[in-house]
Amino acid sequence: MKPILKLALSTFLLVSLKFNAQIAQENFKQNKTYSVPKWEVIDINITTKTQLKQPFTAEFGAVFTHENGQKQQVPGFFNGNNEWVIRFSSSLEGEWSYITFGDDKALANKKGKVFITKNKADNHGAIVIQKEKPQHFFYEDGTPYFLLAFECDWLYALDYHNDKGLPKSDHLLNLIQENGFNQVVMNVFSYDVSWKKDPKLKLHPEHEFGAPQDIFPFLGNNKKPDFSALNPEFFKKLDRTISLMHDKRIASHLMIYVWNKLVAWPDMNTEADNMYFDYVIKRYQAFPNIVWDISKEALFYGRADEKYINDRIERARKADQFHRLLSVHDFKFCTKYPENVDFISTQDWSDNIYNKMLEAKNKFKKPVFNIEHGGYEESPYVVFTGDYVNAEHCLRRNYMCLFAGVYTTYYWQGASWNAIIYNPFEQPADFIKPHFDFFKHMQKLFTTVDFTKLKPTPNKNGSGYCLTDDDGTTLLYVNKENFGINTWHLKPEHGARTLQWMNVITGEFTPEEAVTGKEKQISPWANKADAILISRLITKKN
Repeated sequence: MKPILKLALSTFLLVSLKFNAQIAQENFKQNKTYSVPKWEVIDINITTKTQLKQPFTAEFGAVFTHENGQKQQVPGFFNGNNEWVIRFSSSLEGEWSYITFGDDKALANKKGKVFITKNKADNHGAIVIQKEKPQHFFYEDGTPYFLLAFECDWLYALDYHNDKGLPKSDHLLNLIQENGFNQVVMNVFSYDVSWKKDPKLKLHPEHEFGAPQDIFPFLGNNKKPDFSALNPEFFKKLDRTISLMHDKRIASHLMIYVWNKLVAWPDMNTEADNMYFDYVIKRYQAFPNIVWDISKEALFYGRADEKYINDRIERARKADQFHRLLSVHDFKFCTKYPENVDFISTQDWSDNIYNKMLEAKNKFKKPVFNIEHGGYEESPYVVFTGDYVNAEHCLRRNYMCLFAGVYTTYYWQGASWNAIIYNPFEQPADFIKPHFDFFKHMQKLFTTVDFTKLKPTPNKNGSGYCLTDDDGTTLLYVNKENFGINTWHLKPEHGARTLQWMNVITGEFTPEEAVTGKEKQISPWANKADAILISRLITKKN
């Protein structure tokens, strides 16, 4: 084989392995010990000869017992073709022994062990909320998690028909990861949009993922659903996507239902409804990168009521043995029942979004996540404009949320809904390209300056927006139209400080310099780009 061809083949194999990285799969053998790193996922597969009439609702699972005596009951699930799966992960190193239970005798009393080894260096565990800092997110190992989300409702469909791998998903998720996004807001299943589609989309059918005729979580399809059973193939494909996201350390903010995407859902509280909901919880709870969301826009569109959503929450809490974070995509619901969710989700398109988010931050003693701020950056297709499409203004609205102390989400019309341009920077020159890089700079800033230590300080806003921490660090967000911002609180008589500016568009930083007695500061990018003034305290004034 020629060296160049050999190198190309090796590169292809490496890339293929990368986007085909999957859950560790083990076929059950009695009393066998399996090994998996901490916070990684293992499937223990059991094949039986018997066929149950209702396999998707059958009782099946395993009780895991750690060597220290700690116990955890883990639900299993039917995977089609007489295959049953125990899906497990753990935050506790050491040896776990397990014994299965089930309605079918062939599934009960299976015994084995799983040895949990040290975690991979880049895996920090599930997303959690610490009691000491209840308004922020962290990883299980204590690392701060600066949530920066990317909406992609149809992600499940991107490589659905590719049985060999996930090249499109891999490419898009790499772009997401490289530009600082660490969570994807996505649907288990969405069918189509109700609004008029851009005629240009017909010229590029490779970008259209709405109205799939052969993708459905139940038998049949969305036009002719068969609610008697679930479709295991659908969930096997979804496994690949969520597993790939886990490998890239991207959280799946998984919206179990969505009411406004024309899905033919079974009637609420029917056997089919409960079967679907319970199955999703059983199948995906072992993934440390899972965040539950009961439904997108839960109380809109005249479908669900408060009782139904509360019942779903209670049902999820009871079934989820891994205790993943849970919210509801509905501010009205979260406001009325804040004790029932782990964090507050809100959709707020207000012009004075900073003040609205500040009110929410002060009202709730848990994280607030503005899941939709009305800014939908323009793309080659007009998909859904909301109220803002200009990229710089959409970025500004994200910063307004952050400087109010709440987390935020980015929308690009070319990826958030039925139209998905998975490789936007490889499209023709006349295609409008997204500004993902704006958010790479945002992620860098708020990991360098720990967002979990910052708090909104409106009395020091002046003509900008102010964040401070207890160590004396001050951040001031300044619009490009600002002529000069009064920084009386940064004057040397209040303590020796440094000062530098960051361009939110380019990510450029000015050199860090000592603060002089000048009271008004002018951005070096005035009238060109919004900027953030960063001031650090060196010596506190006695």
